[in-house]
Amino acid sequence: MPKGKPTAQTIATEKYTKKVGIVAKSYKLKKELVDEFAEACDKAGTSQAAQLSLMMKQFIKEVKASE
Repeated sequence: MPKGKPTAQTIATEKYTKKVGIVAKSYKLKKELVDEFAEACDKAGTSQAAQLSLMMKQFIKEVKASE
């Protein structure tokens, strides 16, 4: 539960993210790379989160195939 006096929306959002298993991650990357990635995602019409998820799944599949 959030600290302080959370709004109903904050509580609902937290409940939803926990239910579907969404976690926030933080990475430190070079600004140039991040900016180019954001631009590429905009041009492709996809969200950065969706593209990162796709690339992660592909990488996991490759690693498992090489085991």
